[in-house]
Amino acid sequence: MNAGARDLREGGRWSLLQRLKNDTIFVLATAALAIAERLPRRAAQKLGRCLGLLAWAFAPGLRRLARENVTRALPEIDPTTRGAFVRRVFREMGALLGEVVGTLDPRRPIEPLPFLPGSRECLESAVREGRGVVFASAHLGPWERVAASLAMAGVPLTVVAREPYDPRLARIYDRLRASRGVRTVYRGATGAGIALVRVLKRGGVLGVPMDLASRVTSIEVPFLGVPARTPVGPARLALLTGAVVVVGTAARTADGSLALCFTRLDGPASSEEELTARINAELSARIRALPELWPWMHRRWDRA
Repeated sequence: MNAGARDLREGGRWSLLQRLKNDTIFVLATAALAIAERLPRRAAQKLGRCLGLLAWAFAPGLRRLARENVTRALPEIDPTTRGAFVRRVFREMGALLGEVVGTLDPRRPIEPLPFLPGSRECLESAVREGRGVVFASAHLGPWERVAASLAMAGVPLTVVAREPYDPRLARIYDRLRASRGVRTVYRGATGAGIALVRVLKRGGVLGVPMDLASRVTSIEVPFLGVPARTPVGPARLALLTGAVVVVGTAARTADGSLALCFTRLDGPASSEEELTARINAELSARIRALPELWPWMHRRWDRA
């Protein structure tokens, strides 16, 4: 039986063993989140760092994959320091997870990320045109905080997300985002395509993370200097609707803190492939500037 036959997102059904495993994971995750979300933000981040280091120590497959990806896309990192870099990535990914858990309680205020000079004006100018905005982004740094910060700034943001493998986990994601004013469209939901077009036709901002490998329609264009299958949907939507395309992520400020950075992609695009490649080039530059805050343990490139 292939994997899709047991993936609920693909219309499949779980086996009895799979259901028992997923029920156990859900119960444990719910209990852990109930405890962790009550921790102070800094304590949650420290706990997350510890979990990240445990994953680095006890998940050799992920550790090896991260190192292979770094070797492939960041050859400038000296081989003698590559292992230490990968260890730092696991630690920082854990800290980001801790921060996300710490924001699950809607009563707990979030400190919004500031905008880099010119970035707010870039985004607001694009919104004022009324054509809708395709906001291409990446899982770089505190992505959920980026989305919450934009909603708090009054940006009419809707994000595109893939349904979790366990539908019950969607309630956690919805609690995280909806309580902060971020609307979500699950791409596998009935009528999702129409919903995305409507967001743009209403002049809204459609946030689409497009840095990770996905099962959606994709094309091969360079990503971090290496050919990679990349979702073509953002470019297709922009060309179909005439929406403005902006690339936005967290970025480092002069004092070392993080802020929101937006860049508009001006100029006509001759094809979906060209526009996707331009988006990837901008995202790649952002990731190279903050390499320790991107999930290198993700299977972004097919193995040779």
